[in-house]
Amino acid sequence: MIKKNLLLASGLLLGGTLLTGCGQAVSTAAPAASASTATTIENCGRTLSFGAAPQRTVAMTPGQSELLVRLGQADKVVAEAQSKDQELMPELAASGTVQQLSQQGPPSREVLLGVGPDLVYSPTGYEFTAEQGFASIEQLKAAGAESYIATAGCMERRGSAEVKDLLVDIENMGAIFGATGEAEKLGAEAAAALTGIEQKVSGLAKPTVAELFVEGNTISAIGAGIEYNMIEMAGGNNVFSPEDKAFAQFFSAIISPETLVEKNPEVIVFTTLDEAHEQATLDYLREKFPQVSAVQNNRLLAIDSDAVMPGTWGNIRAVEQIAQALHPEAF
Repeated sequence: MIKKNLLLASGLLLGGTLLTGCGQAVSTAAPAASASTATTIENCGRTLSFGAAPQRTVAMTPGQSELLVRLGQADKVVAEAQSKDQELMPELAASGTVQQLSQQGPPSREVLLGVGPDLVYSPTGYEFTAEQGFASIEQLKAAGAESYIATAGCMERRGSAEVKDLLVDIENMGAIFGATGEAEKLGAEAAAALTGIEQKVSGLAKPTVAELFVEGNTISAIGAGIEYNMIEMAGGNNVFSPEDKAFAQFFSAIISPETLVEKNPEVIVFTTLDEAHEQATLDYLREKFPQVSAVQNNRLLAIDSDAVMPGTWGNIRAVEQIAQALHPEAF
């Protein structure tokens, strides 16, 4: 249960050729002319092919919905999943036809296939785990739908993912929907936002930071992947790193209370599933670790799990939120 919730909270379960970052590529069979021109995308070691722009897209989190809306593709979204009791964005609610397939966790195989998608945009591969009762990539393919996993959520990228992987997803989505102009503008906006944050914190002393996920009395530390990179970009020095043996195979690892005390971070960033989980985590940290610097100085920052889902604009907001907490004088 802990690992499942951590995956949900962290987004982890993680013609010519136009090259994009992280080894992904967008290519077209011929230089753009007819509606029959196929667009192919290399995604997580698979080749996706689109004969035309998708018309029935399912966004597997509100963050995926937001990115599609920002790309001007709201009318191509037929459903959203893992909504966490949030209302649909106004651009999606306007049609009155977009469904919310699930609130906590991915929808069942039957529910997802029932809306007849031609594209499913997911933050990680976890959402396609057949053993959990979800529709697999193969089952969706057989039903006529391609499955796109955010670049930072690809299994092979989980330990080395970066926030800037989002730029790959923006470019790829622009190609898939035939909205390359919109994608160029949105990608430039995203890149500028991240560069702006980095410039503000450049040269400032880096406080030590622990990024945690707490469930009950169990503490998991994040030591690799996109969340680790968020701390770096925000101007923090993570007390756990990919070089630690504990994070050689997975981006997180369960740690003992003694380890947290020993690391004594100046700031603790923790991921939350909802408001109740946020309060429970705060209560636990304050009760169990009053001697830790971050607790003593009340430098405890909650980050909503949606913000760390790969392939979402929330990644940029999370970096800014963390940077403001680490370096309030710079903002």
